[in-house]
Amino acid sequence: MPDSPLLPSDAHASSAHSAHTSSPQSTHAHGAHPPTRRALRVGVAGPVGTGKSSILATLCGQLADSLAMAVVTNDIYTDEDARFLRSAGVLPTDRIHAVETGACPHTAIRDDISANLDAVEDLEAAHGPLDVVLVESGGDNLTATFSPALVDAQIFCLDVAGGGDVARKGGPGIRGADLLVVNKTDLAPYVGVDVTRMVADARGARDERPVLALSKNDPDSVAELADWLRDTLARHRAGTLVPRDPGPMAPHSHPHPRP
Repeated sequence: MPDSPLLPSDAHASSAHSAHTSSPQSTHAHGAHPPTRRALRVGVAGPVGTGKSSILATLCGQLADSLAMAVVTNDIYTDEDARFLRSAGVLPTDRIHAVETGACPHTAIRDDISANLDAVEDLEAAHGPLDVVLVESGGDNLTATFSPALVDAQIFCLDVAGGGDVARKGGPGIRGADLLVVNKTDLAPYVGVDVTRMVADARGARDERPVLALSKNDPDSVAELADWLRDTLARHRAGTLVPRDPGPMAPHSHPHPRP
C-alpha cells in the first residue's frame, strides 16, 4: 500500500451531501471542505461473501477504544450482518443499525439513499458526537458504488476465493473506490491464487490508488487498514477530504423480487 495518502478528486460532492454537512467554520482552498466534527462516513461495498462484515468487525475491534464508532448494515430482507456484528461484541449493540432494503443493494446506497442517510443521522443524534460511521452495502456486483451524498470515502472489497483475475476486470467499484481490499489472503494457497499478481493487477486497474492485501490473521495488514481509516479521518476533520464519485452503476435490467 503506498505511503502517500489518496489524493482527493477535483469533483465536488452533490448538493444533497452538502445539505447534511456542518456549516463553514473557516475559509479553505478551492475543492476542500471546512473543518467539521460531523462523523466521517465510510462505505464498504463488494460482492457477496468477500468479507465486508469481517472488515467492519476488524476496524471496530482495532479502533473502538480510541474512536467513537457506529455501523449501518444493509441486507435485502434480513438483519444477518447486523446480528453478526452484535454477536462479535465489537460495539455496543445500539450503535449497530440494520437497514432492510427490500430491493437491490445498490438502490439503497446510490439511487435512493434516504433510508441509509436517516440511519446514519439517527445514530449521530443518539450517540454523537461520533468519529466514524461505517456503512456496509449488501452484497452486490463489481459495479456497486456509494453516492457521495451518503459517504465521504469508499472501500471496495474483493477476496482471493473469487479468483485471481477478478481485480483486473475493473468496474466502478474496483477502479474508483478510495481503497481496494483484496481480502482473505490466507486462503490463497488453497485456491491457487498468486496474491502478489492479484494486487499488481488491481493497482494497474486503479491508476495506482491504494490496494491492501488483507487477512484478519495478519496483524501487519490489519494495522495498515486501521491506519488508512485514521488518515482518512484526519483529512475529513481538516476539511481536505473531498468525497469522490467512482462513477455510475453499469446499466442493468432485471426483475426485483417482491416480499
